[in-house]
Amino acid sequence: MGGRWRTVSLLFNRITSSSSLFKPRFPPPLSTNNRFLSFAASSAIPCSFDPDPTFGYEAPQDDQTVKIPVKAYFLCTSINLKGIQADNMRNVVPPSSRSSSNYVALRFCDFNPDYKGHAFHVKASSCRYMVVYQYGSAVLFNIEDHEVEVYLDLVKRHASTLLPEMRKDDYAVKEKPLLVEDMQGGPDYIVLKSLDTDGIRIIGSVLGQSIALDYFVSQVDGLVEEFAGINRGMEKTGTFTMDKKKLLQLVGKANSHLADVILKVGLFERSEIAWRDAKYAQIYEYLREEYEVAQRFGNLDFKLKFVEHNIHFLQEVLQNRKSDFLEWCIIGLLTIENVISFYEILRESNTIS
Repeated sequence: MGGRWRTVSLLFNRITSSSSLFKPRFPPPLSTNNRFLSFAASSAIPCSFDPDPTFGYEAPQDDQTVKIPVKAYFLCTSINLKGIQADNMRNVVPPSSRSSSNYVALRFCDFNPDYKGHAFHVKASSCRYMVVYQYGSAVLFNIEDHEVEVYLDLVKRHASTLLPEMRKDDYAVKEKPLLVEDMQGGPDYIVLKSLDTDGIRIIGSVLGQSIALDYFVSQVDGLVEEFAGINRGMEKTGTFTMDKKKLLQLVGKANSHLADVILKVGLFERSEIAWRDAKYAQIYEYLREEYEVAQRFGNLDFKLKFVEHNIHFLQEVLQNRKSDFLEWCIIGLLTIENVISFYEILRESNTIS
């Protein structure tokens, strides 16, 4: 009898302990001091029922992916980086390589991280970043559309030759801690295990170069169209009306665009961050291939060669015009000299007679 009651008691305890599995587990309350931290933390903490696996159910897999918007702008042809650093000393991210003289990275947080301590361990999704390049590009990370103008104003204060129409490109980075590979590509986004400051520098460098290259391609397209108009006029009239000064201005414009793309933008300079770590090299090569940087520069170079060919042709035409003018001047001077000589001969003959 005692053994049977002991068996019933044990069965009752098992049922009681099994029923506790159906109690919902709520996450602890989150602090609302930082909206980015709150979002990242809430996406990582589950709030759901956890059924007993013996009943044939599986616990749901939580999607911990965090999307970070990226916006690239090309707003001028030169930016004073020292001035930006002086105005935003508390926000400057220390450089991680020697080849960082043509850009400055800024971090904006709702909290004050210890820059001398764990600054590089702050999650990128918890702060807002802006990478500014000397040649005129600015790449913004984790900044919403209604906040963009505030951050761009920090750049415009130290910019020279602002463009009448600013160029923009949108991209996105997705943080997925459960990702097996180091990175994974997608349409207009890239998936990473985690986004750190070196990743921000790599992504910003390619996006900044791409948006700048887009501007210079449009400028060269304008030159091509101008020379196409000259050729169409020559086809109709057999001549063209362009002085040497205008032609030299076009030569200088074409050469300066090519020099800016190669020297200032640094389109073919290898990233030191990508050189040190294969993970960043993979991201760097993927983005350059995704944005077709080499192919677009090849098209730009082809257009510049077309412009160069037209410039040489027009220079030869102008030189021939100048040569013809000098020849006619020589012919005129010889004619005048002959007339004077003939007049003196006649005068001497009349004097003798």
